[in-house]
Amino acid sequence: MTDTATHTLGVKQHGQGHPDHLQEDVALLKSHKLKPHPTIPRATKPILICVLDGWGESEYHDKFNAIHAAETPAMDGLRASAPGRWRLIKAHGTAVGLPSDADMGNSEVGHNALGAGQIVDQGAKCVDKSLETGEVWSGEGWRAIQDSARAGTLHLIGLLSDGGVHSRYDQLQLLMEGAVRQGVRRIRLHALSDGRDVGENTAVKWVTKAQGDIDRWNSEHGIDIRIASGGGRMHVTMDRYESDWAVVKAGYYAHVLGEAPNTYTSAIDAVTDLKRNNEVSDQWVDPWVVVDDGGKPVGAVQDGDAVVTFNFRADRMVEISKALEYEEFDHFDRKRWPKIKFAGIMQYDGELKLPSIYLVPPPLIERASEQYLVGSGVRIFACSESQKIGHVTFFWNGNRSGYLDKNLEEFVEIKSDQGISFDKKPEMKAAKIAERVKEAILSGKYDVIRCNFPNSDMVGHTGKLKATVISCAAADRGVKVLLDAVEEVGGSFLVTADHGNAEEMVKRNKDGSPKYTDGEPEVLTSHTLNPVPIAIGGPGLPKNIRFREDLPGAGLTNVTATYINMLGFEAPDFYEPSLITTDKP
Repeated sequence: MTDTATHTLGVKQHGQGHPDHLQEDVALLKSHKLKPHPTIPRATKPILICVLDGWGESEYHDKFNAIHAAETPAMDGLRASAPGRWRLIKAHGTAVGLPSDADMGNSEVGHNALGAGQIVDQGAKCVDKSLETGEVWSGEGWRAIQDSARAGTLHLIGLLSDGGVHSRYDQLQLLMEGAVRQGVRRIRLHALSDGRDVGENTAVKWVTKAQGDIDRWNSEHGIDIRIASGGGRMHVTMDRYESDWAVVKAGYYAHVLGEAPNTYTSAIDAVTDLKRNNEVSDQWVDPWVVVDDGGKPVGAVQDGDAVVTFNFRADRMVEISKALEYEEFDHFDRKRWPKIKFAGIMQYDGELKLPSIYLVPPPLIERASEQYLVGSGVRIFACSESQKIGHVTFFWNGNRSGYLDKNLEEFVEIKSDQGISFDKKPEMKAAKIAERVKEAILSGKYDVIRCNFPNSDMVGHTGKLKATVISCAAADRGVKVLLDAVEEVGGSFLVTADHGNAEEMVKRNKDGSPKYTDGEPEVLTSHTLNPVPIAIGGPGLPKNIRFREDLPGAGLTNVTATYINMLGFEAPDFYEPSLITTDKP
């Protein structure tokens, strides 16, 4: 197998359920033509857009900041151009369309933002549309689990409230009602109580409402729906950032095995009793299981069943998804791992492809930058290795697979290492990406060349600090190769990142000091809430261009108009504002 291949992204790999571009899309491109910029001339030399995956900016410059610890002369040199041509931007939370600023950014929404120039809702609204239109039932995700859902039991796991941050009850209603219409006869609800996004003493109300709806559905349709297990979100199932796997264990045992320290014959009785006359907040309710008159759990998961997690927010569903999906799993003893069909309402981690089956695909973003660039005749080259090729193509292009115009676009994939953890070869394919992108820059065939170096993210996720330091240095060497090539041809560049990761390799106390357990640092493998750098420059960039000073809260979506301006075009007026100006400070 060769190291490189020109790759047209397909539906199966990137974009579950989305078709390739139709001929009508190409015709529409004629209406997506950009206007010349009034003060920035049309670029005559190539513009490099380089994304460092998982490269954030931390306030803590110690040995657990792998970026700080690594040799990164190229990125350090760019920092020296601050503030005029280097700054920080937001890459998490509402700035990239996630429900709240407590949500870490990720590669998928990050590249959506970089390519779209618009803040696009990434959670609840996608699920709303899919459920309201019924699209969810014709999608690839439901088709993958429907036989098991009909023949066995459909288990639904998630937060029972209308808080709208992680889940909403009206979505759960539509999910259950739709499943019944699809021929599902037996459903078990595993209901986690909230107490954070709604009042702390509303769990009894919600479980009572759910039981009333279930009783009505059972009576009207002659089906078998029951509430099977539950507990408070801070005690059961909904851990995040690997803070406490015991929380996930309690949920797995209750939902899957039907085992909990508290058993009741009614879900209402369970929550009412464990609330202790409201002495216990909903979020801290102990795990419970509903049993029949003989003491047998009514909703343990069995071989052949289907399981769906219905929270649309990702962070507190990743760990339970790993426990349900991964055959190799060592965070706790699962005792039993039933052979099931498991799907998330959405995919919670695009890098891990977790879950591998999901009911609602990412939103199709209209009027993304690629449509305008191709419509304006801009020649485009995109490259990364297998782990991130979809991010500089599919996700960048508004979650569209394939080419808009093969005469103007070329996408090149460098094959990633297979069958090993990325800390074993932390350099990954950075050198080969740099080599291939350098060729594109020097060729004179392209106006825009974009690439992604996955190292700091993919190796950062392993939690191996030494390997992550090596990976950051490898990515920096790749950046140096590309900056030199830009210099050689007289072009310009924009270097940024999609979210943080490698800059925080340890969990920290509130005062910022590293956390230790038994003398060992508590490893952090997740993304972060940190901002990311952006730098512009190159001999082809007019000397009067600099970063504006009036956008302190700017984020990744502001980058799109920035590189459109660098090309010498005005950005669409509905895009987030450009970061650059030609005005004197």
